[in-house]
This record gives sequence, structure tokens and C-alpha cells, in this order.
Amino acid sequence: MSKQLSVELIPAALPSLRASAWMRVCGIALAGSAFVAACAHLALPLSFTPVPLSMAPFAVLVLGLLLTPRLAAATLGAYLMEGALGLPVFAPTAGIGGLAHLLGPTGGYLLSYPLACFVVAMLLRRTTRGYSAAVLSAAAGSLVILFGGAMWLGVWTHIPASSLLTVTVLPFLPGDALKVAAAAALATGFRRLRRQTS
Repeated sequence: MSKQLSVELIPAALPSLRASAWMRVCGIALAGSAFVAACAHLALPLSFTPVPLSMAPFAVLVLGLLLTPRLAAATLGAYLMEGALGLPVFAPTAGIGGLAHLLGPTGGYLLSYPLACFVVAMLLRRTTRGYSAAVLSAAAGSLVILFGGAMWLGVWTHIPASSLLTVTVLPFLPGDALKVAAAAALATGFRRLRRQTS
């Protein structure tokens, strides 16, 4: 086997990793959480819902398509931990940060990130990993985020069930469809490039 472990092989070797490999895993997780944080700051507040239009879900989908399930979930877990500790990694919200942001009205979307990323990675690894498979896997992850956020916001704000989807899910479907397609294209292109250069 090649001395250079691929991103996909790292988690399978976790029990016997040497210090250098552990540092690589930690580096991937930190870089991934920084990518999500950067995308989270590309956010547009909306007047009819406390949920902003954010590029963070795009980053979550990309990481799910590129990393193994365990590493993907760990990366998003690290992201949530950074935010809970007060680091400015969440989408800007007036007067709210840290743990208060994580447990606030939009917390359900954030808390669903590790599960969504895990689902995307797990589903993709059961396919041929082409573009269509990446789209379907990313779409499943996007639905996990949307419905996790909707359920949380419904409990938090007591929005009637009849209005919940129109406030928390339906307005975001067109944008999320674009994020799914873009994430699948980016991940598929990256895999193709790695195969050509390896």
C-alpha cells in the first residue's frame, strides 16, 4: 500500500494511526470546519423568517461528498464545538453568538450538520460515486438539514404546523437545489482530478 494515505482511508486506520497521521486527520477536520465557517458568513437575512439564506449547507454537502462518514461527522462536530465556544464561525446574527446561537431558533439547522454530512458520505460510498449519485446523496443530506431545522424552529417558536413548511423549508428549496447540484459538480470534479494526477 502507498505510504500516503488517502482521505478516504484515514478513518479505517484510526486505531493504528501514527502521530503524523493523527495530525493530518486533525488538519483535515480543522480545514473543513474553517470552510464551513467561511461559507456561513456568506448569508442573507430574510424578513419573513429568522433563518438566513446561507452557504453553510453547501459546505456541509461538499464535505460529505469528499470525506468518509466518520471524518465528515467529526469535522462538523468540531465546527459546532468551535461555535459553542464563542468563535465567530456561525452566520452573523444580531446580538447572538456562541452557545446562545447554537441553541437559538436556527439551532436545529446547525445541529443537523454532523448527521447530514454523515448521511451524505455514507450514501455516496454505496454507489459508483458518479455525478448522479453525488446529487442524490447531497439531496438527502439537504433534506436532513431542512427538516431538522424545521422541527427545531417549530418547537422553539410554536409556529403552527400549517405554516411551518412555508417558513422553514419551501423558501429554501430552489437555493438548496442549486447548492446540491454545485456541491455534486465540485466533488465529482475533484475526484476526477485526483484520479488523473495520481
